[in-house]
Amino acid sequence: MINVGLIGYGKAGRAVANVLANDPLYALKWVLRKSAKTHDRVEDHPQIPIRCTSDIAMDEWLDRYPVDAVVDFSDAQTMRIHGSTFARRGVIILTAISNYDDNGMRHLRELGNHTRVLCSPNITLGINFLMMAAKLLRSIAPFADVEVIEQHFRDKPEVSGTARKLAQSLQIENEKITSLRLGGIVGHHEVIFGFPHQTVRIIHESIRREAFGTGAAFALAQLIDQPVGFYTFEELLEKLIRAQLVGQNVEQAPA
Repeated sequence: MINVGLIGYGKAGRAVANVLANDPLYALKWVLRKSAKTHDRVEDHPQIPIRCTSDIAMDEWLDRYPVDAVVDFSDAQTMRIHGSTFARRGVIILTAISNYDDNGMRHLRELGNHTRVLCSPNITLGINFLMMAAKLLRSIAPFADVEVIEQHFRDKPEVSGTARKLAQSLQIENEKITSLRLGGIVGHHEVIFGFPHQTVRIIHESIRREAFGTGAAFALAQLIDQPVGFYTFEELLEKLIRAQLVGQNVEQAPA
């Protein structure tokens, strides 16, 4: 069983807590939130302690509640404050923050010299498979027109970090991203390839925020078997796909 701490308890964090607390592979040991609330327990999980991150001494906290991994759904400052403590103790770091700047990414890569670190602006399995498929098609057909469409809930102010990463990985300008804000949409990302005489659309739809939890659970299960280093979700998927293809080739090889 993998002991996990969760940092961040907004809408996504609550959904992730629900998934991890009910997955037999994981034991959710604690949750840290940015601000104090009127209660000090995780909803529906009264056995899980919760603390405000602003006044926490992380070494003391980890002595009291040791974990094998932390899942971060808070903000870009959390790993700058606490990341070195996690890395020094060999705690796996999975951070699903979309707005790291160059210095923040450099810091995460440095932490990867001491522990296993995964950074992904969107931790869902489906969106990362979409990214892989879109990059493959882009490499096959670099002449195609490419546009990205992202749709989210009405009050989301900025262009999604996932859409920006998609544009970067496909080597297209951010002006090629169209953003729509409608109702309570959790998350919709679509890559459109325009060819002469045909169009290809690759779509991912997040139906519930629990998709972030299942993605985090999947990524942790893969990281636990990896050596120390810095990883992206796509790299973990690529390892699995290569292993699958090698296995198929071995099976098909003549005796």
